Amino acid sequence: MSKPPLPPEAVELLRRPNPAVIATLRADGAPITTPTWYLWEEDGRVLVNMDEGRVRLGHVRRDPRVSLTVLDKDDWYTHITLIGRVTEIREDEDRSDIDRLSEQYIGKPYPDRVRDRVSAWITVDRWHGWGELKDSDQPG
Repeated sequence: MSKPPLPPEAVELLRRPNPAVIATLRADGAPITTPTWYLWEEDGRVLVNMDEGRVRLGHVRRDPRVSLTVLDKDDWYTHITLIGRVTEIREDEDRSDIDRLSEQYIGKPYPDRVRDRVSAWITVDRWHGWGELKDSDQPG
């Protein structure tokens, strides 16, 4: 697996609203995956946002290690997996973070304005790509 920084073509894929799955760790250590929206930040971190009642929020508060796999929506064979940890968690009191994610994915502010939201930023420690983005640390 490669270490950051990611090459420009990988960052370009991550800037688009592609399907993604996040893996967190349950209390018993078992991984569990969930589809999620994500947003690649200019500082190289990844923003995810959760309803305050989501189980995965408890997972990352207890154990910040995560993995995020992003699939090219036009060619799922091409994908990038980011391995890292949640390094910042904060309340999304004004819904600005979920609105940024929603604008990216559905082109409008997030419709549910009732439930509280929490933002989490993932710092990438390692990554690997496949398909068109196969990284050079992998065998041919």
